[in-house]
Amino acid sequence: MSPPTKPPVRDARAQHLRALRLLSLSSLALTIFLTFAASELPLFDSSPHLLLPKQQSLLRRIAQPLLRWDTLYFAHIAQEGYVYEQEWAFFPGAPFVMRTAGELLRRLQADDSLTVAHLLAGGGLASLLCGTTTTLYDLTMHYFGSPSIAYLTCVLSLLPSSPATLRFSASTEPFFTYLSYRGILCCARSEWLHASLLFAAASTFRSNGFMLGGYILWGLVVGPFFARQKIALLQLVKAGFLTAVVFVPFLYHQYNAYLAFCTGVPAHDSPPWCSKTLPFVYSYVQEKYWNVGFLRYWTPSQAPNILLAAPVLGVLLTFCTKHTLTTTVPLILSHPLFSPLSNLLPAALRHGHSNSPFLANKNIAPHALHALALGLVLLFAAHTQIALRLAASLPATYWAAAWLVVEHPRTGRWWVGWSVVWGAVSVVLWAAFLPPA
Repeated sequence: MSPPTKPPVRDARAQHLRALRLLSLSSLALTIFLTFAASELPLFDSSPHLLLPKQQSLLRRIAQPLLRWDTLYFAHIAQEGYVYEQEWAFFPGAPFVMRTAGELLRRLQADDSLTVAHLLAGGGLASLLCGTTTTLYDLTMHYFGSPSIAYLTCVLSLLPSSPATLRFSASTEPFFTYLSYRGILCCARSEWLHASLLFAAASTFRSNGFMLGGYILWGLVVGPFFARQKIALLQLVKAGFLTAVVFVPFLYHQYNAYLAFCTGVPAHDSPPWCSKTLPFVYSYVQEKYWNVGFLRYWTPSQAPNILLAAPVLGVLLTFCTKHTLTTTVPLILSHPLFSPLSNLLPAALRHGHSNSPFLANKNIAPHALHALALGLVLLFAAHTQIALRLAASLPATYWAAAWLVVEHPRTGRWWVGWSVVWGAVSVVLWAAFLPPA
C-alpha cells in the first residue's frame, strides 16, 4: 500500500480557514462578553455616563462600554468637527466611520437627531467587518509557502495584546489593521495601485500609516536593486507617485490645521508651530499635550507601563533584529555598491546563515525593517504601552510569535500563556476605563 499523501494546499487552506473562522468567532464572542460584563464595574472615569443619553435603550447599552479613552475624542470630532487644538493629534478616519455608520443607525431607527450613542454603536458594529484572519493566512502562505506556518500564525493572531480595541471598538485599530493587511497582500501580489490606495486609506486613521509606503518602495525599487535587476525610469516614477499617494492624508490633515490656525490670524496670536519650517500641528500637540519625545516617557512613574509592553515589544524586536542581521544585512553587503563595507564588519554579518524558515526568509525583509523601526519609536519616543495596540497592525508580530513557538517552544508557551492572561485582563481594564490606555 502506498503511503498517504499530504492534502493539496488548496484543501489545506479550506480546512484551515473553516477552523479559523470558528476560532475567530469564538474569540470575538468571548471578547464582547467580557467587555459588556466588565462595563458593569464602577468606572474609573464616569464621562460615559455624562455624555450618553440618559434614557436606557439597546443602543445606549451597546455604546456604553465603547466610550473609552481615545474614542471620547473620536466621538466629539465625529459630532462637532475639530474644535480643540489637541484633537488634531487624531486623524479623521475613525470619526468618519463613526459618523457614517451612526447616521445609518439613526435612519434605521427613525431617530430625530444623531447622538453619541449612534456614533459609538455604529463605529463598534463597523469594526466587526474588519476581520483580518483570511488576509493574514494568504499573506503568510505567499511568503512562507507552508500551510502549517500560516495556520499557526493566524491562531496566534487571535491572541492579540489588546483584543478590546482590535476586535470590537469604535477606534482606529480595527480599520487601520484591516487596510494595512489588505494593502500588504496587494504588494505581495504586485497590485501596486490597489496597495497605494489601501495604504492611503489606512493613513486616514493613524499617523504612522505613511510608513506603509515603504512596502511599495521596497517592491518596486529596493528589492530589485539588491537583486541587481535593471530598474526602468518609468518604474522609479511609478514608485515615487504611488508612495506619495500614501502621504497625502497625513499632509492634507496638517494643511487643514494650518488653514484653521495660521491663516487670517495676526502673527502674535498664531500658535508657535505656525512659524516652523515644517508647520505640522501633529508633532506640536503630541509634545504639548502628551509630552511625547525621545526618552521623555522613561521616568520611574511610567516603568509599569513600559513593563506591560515588554513581552510584545521584546518578541517583536528580538525577531526583527535577528532577521535583519541574518538576512537583510548580508543582502545589502552582497551588492557591489556596498561590498567595500563588508571588510569592516564581522564575518557573521557578512555571511549570515540560518536554517530557520523564519529568519532565512528574504521575502519578509521589509516587514522586519518596518516593525523594527516602529518598535524602536514606540520604545523610546512614545507612550510605550500603546505598542499593545499598534503591534496588531504588523504581520511581523505574529510571525515573531510563530517563530518563538516553533523554534523556542519553552519560551513560546510562556508567551502564549501571557497573551491569554493579559488579553483577558486588558479587556476588563478597558471596559472599566482603567489604564493602560
